[in-house]
Amino acid sequence: MKNNLPRIVFMGTPEFAVPSLDALFKAGYPIAGVVTAPDKPAGRGLQLTLSSIKRYAEDKGFVVLQPDSLREDYFIEDLQALNGELFIVVAFRMLPEVVWKMPRLGTVNLHASLLPQYRGAAPINWVLINGETETGVTTFFIEKDIDTGNILKQATHALTPNTLAGELHDQLMTIGANLLLETVNEITEGTIHPISQSEIIQPGMILKPAPKIGRDDGHINWQDPAWKIHNQIRGLSPVPGAWTQFLTDTGYSFGMKILETEIDPSAQWGYPGEVLFEKPNKLWIQTGEGSLRVKKLQQAGKKAMVIAEFLRGFREQILSAG
Repeated sequence: MKNNLPRIVFMGTPEFAVPSLDALFKAGYPIAGVVTAPDKPAGRGLQLTLSSIKRYAEDKGFVVLQPDSLREDYFIEDLQALNGELFIVVAFRMLPEVVWKMPRLGTVNLHASLLPQYRGAAPINWVLINGETETGVTTFFIEKDIDTGNILKQATHALTPNTLAGELHDQLMTIGANLLLETVNEITEGTIHPISQSEIIQPGMILKPAPKIGRDDGHINWQDPAWKIHNQIRGLSPVPGAWTQFLTDTGYSFGMKILETEIDPSAQWGYPGEVLFEKPNKLWIQTGEGSLRVKKLQQAGKKAMVIAEFLRGFREQILSAG
């Protein structure tokens, strides 16, 4: 590797981005500055909380920029003053053209899918909701349209039928940091070979999107088959969580997030949404095709619990979910 490593400006906010910044720093790349989201009030006291990236950056003594808008003149001037030669984006906002065109070596994004599939804000969730058996991470040069730039490198990752979104997040966080470092090394050495996504998209290929998850995406329809609901649940676990309403024998109805399930694809013993208890600590819910055993859930305002813990503390009889 060349001795004159490029000055990097890193842009990111959540925990997912921290290993990538850490990998670049430990590899000796000069971090000219870090751009992250403004501090936000949180908790009952509405105290300002720092993003995961800001906490890491301040610990290392990096310059930190937190603009409300990425288009403001003051931010553009501060960004230019950092003299970054390569911008790195991991789990951050969409950049205006004036920003991503600024560095001489370009702006690289790390995306948590195998592009061109699952472009958008929530690829980790949607690959599981759709029951994919494989996913991965991609580095690419940012261009005007979101997630469409030339691909630099990719790494694949196998999925099991029970992989949860939280687990996949942590797995891709590490895989992505390693791939990003490899990408930056090759850019620095001049050995990178970008590939246009148009060369990968074949005639008739169906591209699956990964839009932001909304509340309706989490509502469980118990008329659906067990496998579809199981994938929905694991694709949204632990946050934001797939949800339903439980109805008890006293007429009490309350919301519940279902976080982990097990499939019995052939069991058909009741109507969709009907709840069956199997002593001492099993709770089954009938679906439109097959049934699901609930293994972990979370009531609003309470901690997540395994089913045995929930049933020990819940005294009413749950009749159905809907």
